[in-house]
Amino acid sequence: MTEDDFRLPRHVVPRRYDLRVEPDLDTATFYGTVAIAVDVEQAVDEVVCNALDLEIDGAWLVGLDGTRIEAEPRLDDEAERLTLALVSTACPGAWTVHVGFRGVLNDKLAGFYRSVYTDAGGDERLIATTQMEATDARRVFPCWDEPDRKAVFAVTLVVAGGLLAVSNGGVLSETPTDDGRMAVRFADTVPMSTYLVALVVGPLEATEAIDVDGVALRVVHVPGKAHLAPFALEVGAFCLRYFADYYAIAYPGDKCDLIAMPDFAFGAMENLGAVIFREQVLLVDPQAVAQAELQRVADVVAHELAHMWFGDLVTMKWWNGLWLNEAFATFMEVAAVHAFRPEWRRWDSFATERAAAYAVDSLASTRPVEYPVHSPEEAEGMFDVLTYQKGASVLRMLEQYLGPEGFRAGIRRYLAAHAYANAETTDLWDAIEEATGEPVRRIMDAWIFQGGYPLVGVDRSDDGRLALDQRRFVFAGAGPSEAAVWPVPALVAAAGSRSQRVLLEKDATDVDLDGGAEASPVVVNAGGHGFYRVRYAPPLLASLRRSLGLLAPVERALLVDDTWAAVLAGDTSAGAFLDLAGGFATEVDHTVWATLAGALRAIDHHLLDDASRCHFAPWTGALVRPALDRLGWQPGPGDDERTRQTRGLVVTLAGTLADDADVIARAREVHHSYLAGATTVDPDVAAAVLAVVASSGSADDYHAVLERYRTSASPQEAERYLYALARFPGHDQARRTLAMTLTDDIRSQSAPYVLGRLLANREAGAEAWTFVEANWVAIGARFPDNAIPGMLAGTTALSTPALAERVEVFLAEHPVPQAGKTVDQHRERLRVNVALRAREAGPVAGWLADWPG
Repeated sequence: MTEDDFRLPRHVVPRRYDLRVEPDLDTATFYGTVAIAVDVEQAVDEVVCNALDLEIDGAWLVGLDGTRIEAEPRLDDEAERLTLALVSTACPGAWTVHVGFRGVLNDKLAGFYRSVYTDAGGDERLIATTQMEATDARRVFPCWDEPDRKAVFAVTLVVAGGLLAVSNGGVLSETPTDDGRMAVRFADTVPMSTYLVALVVGPLEATEAIDVDGVALRVVHVPGKAHLAPFALEVGAFCLRYFADYYAIAYPGDKCDLIAMPDFAFGAMENLGAVIFREQVLLVDPQAVAQAELQRVADVVAHELAHMWFGDLVTMKWWNGLWLNEAFATFMEVAAVHAFRPEWRRWDSFATERAAAYAVDSLASTRPVEYPVHSPEEAEGMFDVLTYQKGASVLRMLEQYLGPEGFRAGIRRYLAAHAYANAETTDLWDAIEEATGEPVRRIMDAWIFQGGYPLVGVDRSDDGRLALDQRRFVFAGAGPSEAAVWPVPALVAAAGSRSQRVLLEKDATDVDLDGGAEASPVVVNAGGHGFYRVRYAPPLLASLRRSLGLLAPVERALLVDDTWAAVLAGDTSAGAFLDLAGGFATEVDHTVWATLAGALRAIDHHLLDDASRCHFAPWTGALVRPALDRLGWQPGPGDDERTRQTRGLVVTLAGTLADDADVIARAREVHHSYLAGATTVDPDVAAAVLAVVASSGSADDYHAVLERYRTSASPQEAERYLYALARFPGHDQARRTLAMTLTDDIRSQSAPYVLGRLLANREAGAEAWTFVEANWVAIGARFPDNAIPGMLAGTTALSTPALAERVEVFLAEHPVPQAGKTVDQHRERLRVNVALRAREAGPVAGWLADWPG
């Protein structure tokens, strides 16, 4: 099918929606009316818009002169359309389309749905809330549910007494109705897409608004959680000012509410003026959570507020351009948090996060960042790591190559030119090109419209220059892939020296390096901002390994990451990687340790049997023990947040991969003290000891972790303990957790990710897969559609040949329409891991047996 099969006719153009919705929380239903001002551009006998899961009570058109045309509503659920068959022709001109409708507050976390929490008295309370993106506004009211059909929205919510109502605009009036309810009328929005409309009604509270340069900023939350709002307000105020300055455009709404929702399928949603979040990524006590948990709150708040301009003010024309919204918001999220807390070194940690995009883009089944999208299911499939992490990575690469000031000038030009309208990818490149004079479109089109990425080879030419070449990087065991060339905007430097720009546009080129190519060591991808891997000739690699202290931390991390990627590609042995990794025992940087940890966990999971693990544990202990001895178990007076993170990571590695008996015993003691209420346990250590205890936990440990999950008042701690349930190695515990994923013991928003973690559990993965096979229909009925591909990511860990074959057969017979491409990528990555096991398990066992430690 083509895009035209899913696009609405273009000759009726919506301009304004006067939307009145009356939710009934007691019956979990809603009723509404909508009056849509439209321009009819040619005579029509029918009006076609989108609607799904609605009952239509009546419809008619009214012209400017008062002419009324009755309409017969015809719903087509398969096409997700409402056709209004007119009794007479509507001539060109201005008309108002009137429709009455009703629906059910569903439990699928999409459209207009119900969220539930338990209040202080133990009573269950209901909230009605919305999630419209990508194509679920049509489940709430009849509309032209396409991103380029922007219109003004004038919303009125009629609610029962004692309930808070929130929408995109500020409250204009509250008028009592004859039946004792309240009609809350909100200010008109700016012209915006239907997927940004927000309706929230429930027993909620809001903080006092703070003034951010004329913008009223609040946090909306369930009662009793106001004390967890100040950090979000601090981040939100900073970001509103930061983005207004960066974009040189004032915030486009009249107020900004950050709304914490107990049940939400995504992390958050950028509805203009009414941003909805999961509680875990908005409400937080900064003193009581691990650094990663606190940073996640800052990240998500920054990401959503970046969208107020990039996505809401200027929106992609169609879903193929979703990356314009999400990649830039991800880029700006990191930039804003880096400015908010420079000591967190947010751009360094981003280097490890983009590993997920590298992993997918190293497959034959990868896709371009932008590719044709036709159906609603294909639009849902765009929300993946390539849209977010790869898109943001190539933007960062471009920014660093052009220079931040020129890049920002281009962004300002783009937003100013397309404000309150829609744009395409080429509009962005052209604006940056005009601002900088650089061939931006020529450079970037290949990165956006072509899947994959390059491996840049580095050597010295016969005349002493630096010789660069490129080829497409793919994992061994992946399917066949086409050769490709990219214009690579590289930064190259002698270690510790100022970098120079090199644009590698051909298969190979020689470069005159400042200081000469004999300068040693040489770093390609200096600063670590490029989205490509590097393969150094042996003499250059040896020079880098001798000079690790001269490299920036992110450059050391990329050396580790590129080497492990070479193992997955079959270009380097796992033993050679362990040789390299063993040289990092004195490493102090968290980004490097996080990169090492990812590779070591993969080795432990895919390459080791019980005998090899007995050798791997002391090897890992020799690597991590110096760092643990240096860092200790308690923060020192001069420790910064990244040092605390590193301490937690090292404790986790020592108590899991290294299987250090002393560390495990100490972790149990610390965890017991933490559960007993000790306030001296650093939050990063608390998270680490939980991981250690759960990874080797008993039935009593499981009970304690489950009880903490159920009773914790902290959204982050509750989530931490929930996911720890999936770490337990015992089959009885795994079966109990698996069963809970299909009950109200675990919210449907979180259950898919618990199940995904169980699939990745070395001991319980096979049992978890059997559970998926047996309960596939129930899983599909309960879990949010957008979470199924995330759950199935856990299947890539099931790399024993017989189990992998079961996964392949089952997924081939049970397609996931909303994420077909993503599931294909999971299947291919599983084949890569099976091939890795077959290729490297034996040699690694020999390497470890010969290790002299």
